[in-house]
Amino acid sequence: MKNNYSLYVKFTRVWIPDPEDVWTAAEITKDYKLGETVLHLKLEDETPVEYPIGPKSNALPFLRNPDILVGENDLTALSYLHEPAVLHNLKVRFLESNHIYTYCGIVLVAINPYDQLQIYGEEVINAYSGQNMGDMDPHIFAVAEEAYKQMARDERNQSIIVSGESGAGKTVSAKYAMRFFATVGGSANDTNVEEKVLASSPIMEAIGNAKTTRNDNSSRFGKYIQIGFSRHYHIIGANMRTYLLEKSRVVFQAEDERNYHIFYQLCASASLPEFKDLNLTSAEDFTYASLGENIFIEGVNDAEDFKKTREAFSLLGVKESTQSNIFKVMASILHLGNIEICSDRDGEMCHISKGDSHLSDFCKLLGVEHKQMEHWLCHRKLATTSETYVKAMSHKQASNARDALAKHIYARMFDWIVEHINLALHTSSKQHSFIGVLDIYGFETFEINSFEQFCINYANEKLQQQFNSHVFKLEQEEYMKEQIPWTLIDFYDNQPCIDLIEARLGILDLLDEECKVPKGTDTNWAQKLYKQHSDSAHFQKPRMSNMSFIIIHFADQVEYQCDGFLEKNRDRVYEEQINILKASQSQLVADLFHEKNDAPSTKSSKVNVRAAKMAPRAPNKEHRKTVGLQFRSSLQLLMETLNATTPHYVRCIKPNDFKEAFTFDSRRAVQQLRACGVLETIRISAAGYPSRWTYLDFFSRYRVLMKKSDLMSSDRKLVCRKLLETLIKDSDMFQFGKTKIFFRAGQVAYLEKLRADKFRAACIMIQKTVRGWLQRVRYRKIHKMAITLQRYGRGYLSRRYAEYLRLTRAAIVCQKQYRMVRDRRAYLRTRQAVITIQAYAKGMFTRRIYWEFLLHHKAMIIQKNVRGWMQRRKFRRARNAAIIIQCAFRRMRAKRQLKQLKIEARSAEHLKNLNTGMENKIVQLQRKMDDQSKDYKAQNVKLQQVNTTLESEVSKMHKELEMIRGQQGDGGQLTSMQKELERLRKELQEAHAQRKKLEEEHGSEKMSLQQRVEELETENALLKSEKEEMNQKIRQQVKTSAEDSNASQREVSLQSELDAERLRYQNLLKEFSKVELRCENLKEELSLTKFQPGHRRNESNQSSLESDSNFPSVSMSEVGDTEDSIQLVEEMGMEKAAMDISLFMKLQKRVRELEQEKKRLQSTVDKMEDLAKRRGSEARSPTSDQEAADLTYNNLKREELESENKKLKDDLNTLRKNIAERAAENNTNNELQDSYNLLLSQLKAANEELDARKEEVLILRTQIVSSAQRQEQNEQVQQSENVPNVSEVPDIPVVPEDKEEALKAYQGLAESKRLLESQLQSLTRQHKDELDALHTQIELLKDDIEKKQELLSYTMSLSPEAQVEYSIQQEITRLTNDNLDLKELVEKLEKNERKLKKQLRIYMKKVQELEAAQAAALSSRSRPELTRQVTVQRKEKDFEGMLEYDKEDEVFLLKSLITDMKPTSVSATVPCLPAYILFMCIRHADYINDDQKVESLLTSTINAIKKVLKKNSDDFEMTSFWLANTSRLLHCLKQYSGDEAFMTQNSPKQNEHCLKNFDLAEYRQVLSDLSIQIYQQLIKVAEGIIQPMIVSAMLESESIPSLAAVKPTGYRNRSSSMDMDSGGPSSYTLEALIRQLGQFQSMMSEHGLDPEIVGQVIRQLFHCINAITLNNLLLRKDVCSWSKGMQLRYNTSQMEEWLRSHNLYQSKAAESLEPIIQAAQLLQVKKKTTQDAEAICSLCSALTTQQIVKLLNLYTPLNEFEERVTVSFIRNIQNRLQERNDPPQLLVDTKHTFPVLFPYTPSALSLDGMHIPASLGLDFLVRV
Repeated sequence: MKNNYSLYVKFTRVWIPDPEDVWTAAEITKDYKLGETVLHLKLEDETPVEYPIGPKSNALPFLRNPDILVGENDLTALSYLHEPAVLHNLKVRFLESNHIYTYCGIVLVAINPYDQLQIYGEEVINAYSGQNMGDMDPHIFAVAEEAYKQMARDERNQSIIVSGESGAGKTVSAKYAMRFFATVGGSANDTNVEEKVLASSPIMEAIGNAKTTRNDNSSRFGKYIQIGFSRHYHIIGANMRTYLLEKSRVVFQAEDERNYHIFYQLCASASLPEFKDLNLTSAEDFTYASLGENIFIEGVNDAEDFKKTREAFSLLGVKESTQSNIFKVMASILHLGNIEICSDRDGEMCHISKGDSHLSDFCKLLGVEHKQMEHWLCHRKLATTSETYVKAMSHKQASNARDALAKHIYARMFDWIVEHINLALHTSSKQHSFIGVLDIYGFETFEINSFEQFCINYANEKLQQQFNSHVFKLEQEEYMKEQIPWTLIDFYDNQPCIDLIEARLGILDLLDEECKVPKGTDTNWAQKLYKQHSDSAHFQKPRMSNMSFIIIHFADQVEYQCDGFLEKNRDRVYEEQINILKASQSQLVADLFHEKNDAPSTKSSKVNVRAAKMAPRAPNKEHRKTVGLQFRSSLQLLMETLNATTPHYVRCIKPNDFKEAFTFDSRRAVQQLRACGVLETIRISAAGYPSRWTYLDFFSRYRVLMKKSDLMSSDRKLVCRKLLETLIKDSDMFQFGKTKIFFRAGQVAYLEKLRADKFRAACIMIQKTVRGWLQRVRYRKIHKMAITLQRYGRGYLSRRYAEYLRLTRAAIVCQKQYRMVRDRRAYLRTRQAVITIQAYAKGMFTRRIYWEFLLHHKAMIIQKNVRGWMQRRKFRRARNAAIIIQCAFRRMRAKRQLKQLKIEARSAEHLKNLNTGMENKIVQLQRKMDDQSKDYKAQNVKLQQVNTTLESEVSKMHKELEMIRGQQGDGGQLTSMQKELERLRKELQEAHAQRKKLEEEHGSEKMSLQQRVEELETENALLKSEKEEMNQKIRQQVKTSAEDSNASQREVSLQSELDAERLRYQNLLKEFSKVELRCENLKEELSLTKFQPGHRRNESNQSSLESDSNFPSVSMSEVGDTEDSIQLVEEMGMEKAAMDISLFMKLQKRVRELEQEKKRLQSTVDKMEDLAKRRGSEARSPTSDQEAADLTYNNLKREELESENKKLKDDLNTLRKNIAERAAENNTNNELQDSYNLLLSQLKAANEELDARKEEVLILRTQIVSSAQRQEQNEQVQQSENVPNVSEVPDIPVVPEDKEEALKAYQGLAESKRLLESQLQSLTRQHKDELDALHTQIELLKDDIEKKQELLSYTMSLSPEAQVEYSIQQEITRLTNDNLDLKELVEKLEKNERKLKKQLRIYMKKVQELEAAQAAALSSRSRPELTRQVTVQRKEKDFEGMLEYDKEDEVFLLKSLITDMKPTSVSATVPCLPAYILFMCIRHADYINDDQKVESLLTSTINAIKKVLKKNSDDFEMTSFWLANTSRLLHCLKQYSGDEAFMTQNSPKQNEHCLKNFDLAEYRQVLSDLSIQIYQQLIKVAEGIIQPMIVSAMLESESIPSLAAVKPTGYRNRSSSMDMDSGGPSSYTLEALIRQLGQFQSMMSEHGLDPEIVGQVIRQLFHCINAITLNNLLLRKDVCSWSKGMQLRYNTSQMEEWLRSHNLYQSKAAESLEPIIQAAQLLQVKKKTTQDAEAICSLCSALTTQQIVKLLNLYTPLNEFEERVTVSFIRNIQNRLQERNDPPQLLVDTKHTFPVLFPYTPSALSLDGMHIPASLGLDFLVRV
């Protein structure tokens, strides 16, 4: 780039070299002129510096970018592209904003923060998914999304290349990239491939990662993971390739380093019982694990990591036995390193000590022969052309051979594990494309560099060449696409360096050639290198060494030590040791060392030394291949793969060597930036046209520099061309493309300077004009005010002087008169004062003496009263303290008891104790009833026997009476009878008189009591009124805002708890629907895969509806019944039932009812016994034969029913036992569920049969009792008819004509006497009872009055606050008691109603049977023949709102109303017409009492709706339509259920249409759950429609024109990440989003959806808009500016206005926008002072602390007149917000759903007025 000397003027900022910070900022203090040798600068600390300038040594320093460009997301957006600008931008982003990711063209630079950041959650993945790469902040997820998108769009394989130093975070970056692919491209089936891909990471980290001095979890191998995708871009498999495992780490570690993690994990878990056989101890006891002298890593638990490793093995399908064998091989390596080799004969020979335990453990674990291994560890075999020799090895050779064997075993084990991971991740499906993730070591240079560093740097040279060519290719494509003349850019080509390494006779060739020489050495190889490559530009020989060489790599020159190159390249392992391992008894060990093409060896494992003339057997082919050759081959394969894919680059930077969080070392960062190719990318970009603008963006940014005539032109390209030709004279500084303008480096900064100058000049002009106008306005105002003030001032002074003259004359006159009066008054006052003083003095002395006596007396009285008062006050205080202590203690004890009772009530044991013996009690009661019925039968038998004996006795007495009559005379008997008659008359008159007296006394006493009651009632009313007045006064006095706030807080907390519970239930319902849908999909797949032709018969015990029904059948039995309650407890489980309080209350209620039933039966039995006794004592005629026969029949019927009842109970017990036995026997859930459902249906049927039998028993018993009562009444009537009327008896005794009549008269009088006595006794008892009741009522009223008086006195003694609290507690207690009483009353009434309904159904059936029998009897009679034909006209019946259909037409009904229904076909009719039609069909089925028809219709309806919604899962209109119909059907089932709670708003006609026979409460619950599922599907569909529109409409569209300014953008915003083929990404305006919301709202309203549900849908959509907008705002720096804040605030106000216009503002949807509104306000407010910080903290209440800090960090000024937010201001905000308990996540959960509530909204339409259109094709429905 040519130096523009005109830019080096005063105040220009530059970069100069610095030894510590690499580059430091300075400012020019004097204009530079061409030819000067010194540039005068000033550092930031005001230190002057003279910077030397020379033509060759020092060029002009680099220019600094404007502050507006500092902190950019993309380094290519910088105007000046050079090393200091890149370093400074990265440092500012990393330290000030804590941004670890930055784009540099196509490269993502990732700086390791050494801290846990909350930027990798699932919500962040969702935010980046589907976004273009330049739209969001830099992130590893953005690179992964770009690769995923390009794979799907271009159908080309992709690669993500992650490189960097050890400790820079390569492995973590690759892991997060794979996590993104696993989340976004999850497998379509249930194979969980993505989990297996992620599970491979813990295994590879355990066997391939180790602690180094630079990194605690350094990957010591390179890996390339290919993630395979299907045609639908779901993960179907993966494959892993590894490169250059650092095998030397197995046997050697540097200081403060560790071996591979797996060894330490095994040692940490050695105490586990399954690892006892490994004989492992602490890692310190093993040589291979303790060479680094530090076996621990801070913050790492090796035992926990080992658990994760084993879990990962299990997830990948590795069996436990195989895992055990793997761990044995790893443990054997540790034991191999501890084998002690002893030297003999001065070290020329060696041996292993006898009894070496580690050698025994090694052989045992690997399953090899001990002696052979002991022998060949110290010997080796030499083969010549004629003979084979066995030679002993020296101690050093044996140690090296042992270490080589350990490395070889570990390498083979590593390859075996990788191979089996690939097998677990392999798929049989065809792979459509793949994305590769390359995690490979970066460029390395140490003090001592060996063969490993040589291979690593060779690989990086190849990758850098590929990177350079790709960057160059992209630049060329960009220029060609824009049709810009292509000029060759000179970039660094490292092909000569690569040729030096891999070309013919290169370093690797010479190394392999030297390895083939029998006695090749590192020295000879070094000499060959010097001789062959001494003239190469990339090869140098060190001056002071003959055993090293220098290669000049692209990043730096590296000196390699030749020692060990040959040995490491050969990687030689003695074949004898390998043969022993091949013969291992362990299959795994044998498989490790058997090659695929090796045949199984049949030779003996024993080695014999003998001469052989045949040629020696060639060694293994794999052993002949050197490590260098293998690495070069694998690297070549990798490069071919990368060249065949589209690469994406991630360069990881290590900010410091001390692993400190957010610490930036500039020197280390520059080294890595140079090594990883970032600066080369910058250099290539800077060599061309790095700054690129679209014509529209350039016009919007720099139109202030244009003329007015140019602005009016419609051709933007022509205007931009004219402007640039005017401003920039050098035409080479810019180029015009098809869609963009290309600028050389520095030109954008020049344009920004011109724009700032233009703004500055405009500001000065505006300031000058405004200040002059303000001064002129101020002068005119002051001049006018001065004249006015002068006029008013002069007038005021004149008036004041005239007033002064008048007042002076008046004062003189007043003084004269005043002085005369004053002197006279003074004399008189003095005279009167003297007289008064004398009088008062005399009286004063006298009164003083009197007051002394009086005060002395009063003092004594006061002392007496005060002392008494003090004593009383002390007593009251002590008493009040005692009362308070007692109350506190009782309250504490009551709270403990309440807490204990709550715990017991919630515990399963409590419910279990309550329910213990419940069923046994019921059975005992039933048995007791059976025993009582048996006793009753026995008593009936005894009664019949007594009746027969009485009849015989009566007949005997009649005979005796006749005999007595014949013997006695007539006269004596008549006189005795007359006397007896007179006596009876007297007694009767006395009884009448006594009765009247008692009635009078009772009347008087009753009147007095009534008066007393009225007085008490009036007194009670007065007390109540006084109490109410006192309560009102107390409430008015102590009503404070604190109580209101407490009440509101309680209400809010209760509402939040209710919403949380509702949300939890709906989430469970959502998961259930997902599982249900998944189950259906699996069933469909299973049916498709396992379909067989032919007919297959279903099982006989399963109905056809079981396959479609997803819920249990509804039982019509009473819910509150004991058996059903116990069954419900068994189904729910004891723990869940313990939480169901309603079930517990029902059980308690049922127990009370059974006890009452028991008492009632006992009283009935007692009455029957009394009746039998009275029948035995009274003489009456026996029952007729017909009545005896009926009674016998009833007894037999009752016995039969009781036996059937007992049988049904036995069946019930056996069924329950079968359930328990089947549940214990069956292990699988499916079999258990099927058997349980079958037994459950049988149990319900048995319960229903039991209820019917119970009802019949009750009816028979009532019939028996009523027949007995009718008999008794008939007898009494007959007796009363025989008694003559008393009033008709004459006063004069009439002598009967014969004895028979006299006897009858006597008996009649005796009977009337008994009747009157009984009536008198009953009246006396009644009066006595009434009197007792009145007395008790009076006592109760007295007690009530006393309690109220005590309560009132206690209340008055409390403080006002305590009075209010106490009164509230009392009121709550009273209301609670009343509520419980009402609930109990309602339950009793409901129970009676259900019983009456059941009895009514039974009677209806009996009436129908009777009518049918009568009709049959009438039809059987002979009918008269008609002489002519008669037509019978049917009377037209009114439509009752019911629709009748045949069972066969149910399929057509559902097909017409649900399956084939289109919302448009019923758009002109009543909303929710299908729901009304279905309910009218249900009504008819209920009317005819057909439970099967009701169950079938409801079940089929629900399944049909589910199928339709599954078929139209993406159709908003269909989903909204069926949500409205389902909720309307649910409301109809509630409205017409007959429950009083749902009938309050019904009309009388609607109440007549209520269901009569069935209780569909369970179906209502099922429909409610279905409505919730449809609502969730509706939200999902709506969010899917508006989600692509949100970001564009809310953040990118210009609702306020010309407000948003444009900043320079980087390469990413101009790259090919956007889909140019399809015309670029679709842009939506705010009007389009609001229009779409309006369509949703109108569609839901047209379908008749409840307004409350519409409001909840809009609220959920507004939450989605808020969440996505805020998440994008938090992840995009380009939209965090003042102008965007203004734009966003305007957009949110438009959304709020839309809510108001549609009457939806009260739906809490506006509250969902509060976070984004506050974010917009945060972007607009001032951000400088402490007051601004306080305002921000109080303003942003809906934003979390992390969100506020993130927005402040992202805030970007669009011009130089704005200022950035300082770091100190952000720290101030953080300190002020520390008290907040905000959640840790940064982003808003876009998947959060509010709990939906379906309010009950009854319909005002009457069913009988419903019209069904003929277009629906429902002709088979009959109106009833």
